[in-house]
Amino acid sequence: MTQDPAALAKTEQAIELSEDDKKDPEKLRLVQAVNLAKHRQEEAAREIQRLRRELDDAVLTIKEGSALVRPVARPAKMRRRHYGLVVGFAAIVLLPVGLVAGYLYTRAADQYASTMAFTVRSEDISSSAADLLGGIGAGLAGASGGSAGGDADILYEFMHSPDMVRRVGEQIDLPEVFSLHRDQDPVFSLPEDSTIEDLTNYWSKMLTISYDSGSHLMEVTARAFTPQDARTIAETVFSESSRMINALSDIARADSTRYAAEDLDTALTRLKKAREALTQFRLANQIVDLQADLQSQMGLLASLQGQQTEALIELDLISETARPGDPRLEQAQRRLAVIEARVADERQKFGAGGDGPGGESYANTVAQFESLTVDREFAERAYASALSAYDTAKAEANRQSRYLAAYITPTLAQQADYPQRMRIIATTALFAFLIWVISSLIFYALRERR
Repeated sequence: MTQDPAALAKTEQAIELSEDDKKDPEKLRLVQAVNLAKHRQEEAAREIQRLRRELDDAVLTIKEGSALVRPVARPAKMRRRHYGLVVGFAAIVLLPVGLVAGYLYTRAADQYASTMAFTVRSEDISSSAADLLGGIGAGLAGASGGSAGGDADILYEFMHSPDMVRRVGEQIDLPEVFSLHRDQDPVFSLPEDSTIEDLTNYWSKMLTISYDSGSHLMEVTARAFTPQDARTIAETVFSESSRMINALSDIARADSTRYAAEDLDTALTRLKKAREALTQFRLANQIVDLQADLQSQMGLLASLQGQQTEALIELDLISETARPGDPRLEQAQRRLAVIEARVADERQKFGAGGDGPGGESYANTVAQFESLTVDREFAERAYASALSAYDTAKAEANRQSRYLAAYITPTLAQQADYPQRMRIIATTALFAFLIWVISSLIFYALRERR
């Protein structure tokens, strides 16, 4: 066991030993142990005094702070305001919830739902038509999706409109269908002597439409008090919606072919005028085919020139053998003169002052005929081009026609899903509880202000 050198020094100072005792190691260790014990006892006494002073200070602090501590609250007791809160909770929350639950489970008639789902489809433009129209075909193909989306938006609004209610009402007696349990369930039934506005508002409650503007998918749920009536209403809504889409498609088709039809009418009118002008020219000049008439005239002139050549040869032969005054020589000369006169007359027809068909020269006649022929050929080509454009526009309009594609046909319900009693009760309880809480907070706020 090691000893503290400082403690050993103090021990040697506290107890003096004789020289003989210092030589005895047992006595020396015993004296050192006694002195060390006395030293530790003194340190413990000082520590005890310090702790007593701290305890006294703490007690004094507690006594000084005890004056600021409030007394312990008394046990809570029911007061009049507490009874008021309980009565208010019963009147504002429990009573309405009880009345609503009692009505829903005792008098509210069951409602059946028929669900259908469809989308507005549009035929895609074909590749051949796109190649024919170039960029216009691509633009029409890109615009077909947007027009289908626009038609879906129109159809969504149309289903809530009085026009839809009127069209369905022409096929189904909606007031009778929606007031089947009016005496038993006046809350969820159509009121008596309802106007078209009342029927439209009630229609919006009984017809639920879920529409996704991104995919253009539409789901419609029609409700009625019998499964058959609900499905009949859903089928009628789909039928009227199809008619509306078809009408919109017809309008779009007419708009897309209107300009092409106008161009076709203009080309047809121009072609008729060109042909009428050519017909009047033929009647005035008494010719059917100017080319054939010209060929005939040229053939006649060629024949006369051939006869003229033969007459010249014959005259030369007679002149070599005949004497002056020979009748054959005179006859050959007269024949040659007649032929030359006929050739000159035929040539004159092709000149400026010639007497051709209609009293005009063949040059003017040919010029007029060629002008009229060019006008007719241009009108025919313009008409053919306009007709081709019209057929193309009509084909593209037919390809872009829109229609309703149903992927869920109207269903026939086997159990009543409406009215949703638990949801209505929970909603009523939630709002009633909120009203009670807000009223209580207002009451306590006003009470604190007083």
